[in-house]
Amino acid sequence: MIAGIIILFLPGLNPARITTLINRNLSLFTTGVSYGQLTTGLGKAFRKGWIEESTMHICMISGLLCCLGITIQGIAACATLGKHRLQRIGNKGILSGSLFSLFGIIGIFCSYQKLLTTSKPEKVNPSLPITFYLISFLTLAIIITAAAILILDEKADPAEPLEIEPKYKLFLIALPFIALAILFGYLPLLGWRYAFFDYKAGDILSMDNFVGFKWFAYLVKNEATRNDTFRVMKNTLGMSGLGIATSWVSMAFAVFLNEIKNSKYRRFVQTFTTVPNFISWVLIFAVALSIFSADGFVSNLMTQTGQWESGKNLLMSNNHVWLQMLLWGTWKGVGWGAIIYIAAISGIDQQLYEAAEVDGAGRFQKMWNITIPELLPTYCVLLLLSIGNILSNGLDQYLVFENSVNSSAIQVLDLYVYKLGVAKGLIPLTTAIGMLKSVVSIILVLAANKIAKAVRGENII
Repeated sequence: MIAGIIILFLPGLNPARITTLINRNLSLFTTGVSYGQLTTGLGKAFRKGWIEESTMHICMISGLLCCLGITIQGIAACATLGKHRLQRIGNKGILSGSLFSLFGIIGIFCSYQKLLTTSKPEKVNPSLPITFYLISFLTLAIIITAAAILILDEKADPAEPLEIEPKYKLFLIALPFIALAILFGYLPLLGWRYAFFDYKAGDILSMDNFVGFKWFAYLVKNEATRNDTFRVMKNTLGMSGLGIATSWVSMAFAVFLNEIKNSKYRRFVQTFTTVPNFISWVLIFAVALSIFSADGFVSNLMTQTGQWESGKNLLMSNNHVWLQMLLWGTWKGVGWGAIIYIAAISGIDQQLYEAAEVDGAGRFQKMWNITIPELLPTYCVLLLLSIGNILSNGLDQYLVFENSVNSSAIQVLDLYVYKLGVAKGLIPLTTAIGMLKSVVSIILVLAANKIAKAVRGENII
């Protein structure tokens, strides 16, 4: 089942790519749901009569049948975690899904056979991918296994409830999130292979352009790149360091916000400080431009009061760039960052505060001796995550605030990688930098966890 799901979404394993004219980045899922994507690049072959449109119609319908079959198999496989009656229903579903996939495989083979009759096979290059044979073998094996289980297994009692044990229910609840984590967190790691090839957009990876560790060595051997890397790393570590050093601000804000007794005013402040998190950096820069540009509010105020002779664009300055970015980032994220601390405060045992009041503790004494110590474990976990992401400052903020004057001081690693990859097309070099960044982040998290373990005598993560 897992192999079928991988084949469904991984473009390089598409069993329906029956001709090299079909985009090699097309997955089986896209083949089955988008005829336009399937036939992109086949316009000339249709006009010349090398490929009949009916051939691709069959191919698309076959791909859709395979998609439906794999989906049914996946859902039915979850049902087999239940009790006996539900297991039999799941096995029937697996058998039905496998038959759908089998019809799809037969359809793909028929479209391939039809493609072989073309008058210009050298122009079309008909072929069956190796994954076609793999999915055929897997489908037949599943059909035989499911049929054997249904025949040999005892029939279920119709009165038996359709139930799943609690532990399997929890697993099924977590399964979609596990799948999303694999899809967006681990599957993209396949892109790391570009760091070992001399690759340009649109090329094909092969041993002809395999260069090993060339791009990793390039980071060290090339003087210009080495200097740029040192400068960018200094900016990245400097801004991240300032962010980590002021990470307690959200906790302090949450503590003081919790002390506001007027609930309406407290909700207003919390909402007002959380809203900036949902505003894009483009809009924030527009606000900054209206305030600090040469025609902005500050400039007009200073010229009208006679402090300046003419307007000044405060954004076109290389002074205190790190501090400016820190202040903008703090304003945008302090309310959002306080939410988790507010939730942690709500979980503090109220008897601690009552006991402190009996002992004569005031408001600030309760904050200092109860609230803050109770929040420290949460703060330590978030601090460790921040240390792990010390090389990931983000891109949007620095991209919109960058200009020709402050470029050298504001360019962080993510912005540098973006410029190398998009503007200069050095995809292998940017991939190598991304790999190193991930490795360094993992090392930092492990080191921080060891330090925390030594200090507290326990594992935090």
